[in-house]
Amino acid sequence: MRIALACIALMLVALTASDCLAQEWSLGVMGGFGYSRDLTVTNSTGSGKVGLKPGLAVGAYGGNDMYERWSGEMRYLYRVSNLKVSGGGQEAGFSGETHVIHYDVLYHTADRDAKVRPFVAGGGGVKVFRGTGIERAFQPASKFALLTKGQEVLGMVSVGAGAKVTISDLMHLRVEFRDYISPFPTEIITPAPGAKIKGWLHDFVPTVGIGFQF
Repeated sequence: MRIALACIALMLVALTASDCLAQEWSLGVMGGFGYSRDLTVTNSTGSGKVGLKPGLAVGAYGGNDMYERWSGEMRYLYRVSNLKVSGGGQEAGFSGETHVIHYDVLYHTADRDAKVRPFVAGGGGVKVFRGTGIERAFQPASKFALLTKGQEVLGMVSVGAGAKVTISDLMHLRVEFRDYISPFPTEIITPAPGAKIKGWLHDFVPTVGIGFQF
C-alpha cells in the first residue's frame, strides 16, 4: 500500500510541474486483469514451469496532450500476481504482488475533437515484484525453484494499444491492452541449485478506465 501511495503522489507532482506546458491534461483510473505466460525451468532431471498466476489489476494515469495527436503519460498499476512453480508432478504457490511505474508516449490516429481516438503506446519504467507469502521448511517442486518472501525491482518495457471514447467534454471511456516486458524475477522465484530459467516475462494486462480532461 505504501508503494502504491508513493507512486501516485510522484505521478501527481510530475503532472503539476508540467501543467504550465500542457495544452490539455487528464487524470484517470483503470481496472482489469493481468496474466502472463509461464517460463520453463530446467535441471539435470527434467523441466518444470514457473511464473505469475493471473490476477486483478487496478491503476491510475495522468498526462497531457503535447500535440494534436501525440501525448505523454505517467502510469501506475497494481497487480495481484501470486507466484507459482510446478514440475515432477508437484506444484506450489505463494502470495505476491507487482507494482508497475512507467512513462509512455501515445500516438492517436484521430485528432482531439474526434469522438473515438484509437492509439498505440510505448514506453518504459520499473516493475516492483514482491513475494508476500509465508515461507515454509518444505516446498513442493523445490528441486526446480524456490518461492521466497522479498522484493525485486527490474526495468521493463511497456507496449500497447487502445482507444478513447468521448462521453462528454470532460470525460472519456478508455479501453486498452498492455504488454509489460521485463526480465524474470529470479530473486523471489529463485532457481534451485543447478536449475536454469530462460526467457523474458510478458505480463499481459487488458483494462477499462475512465478519464477526465482539464
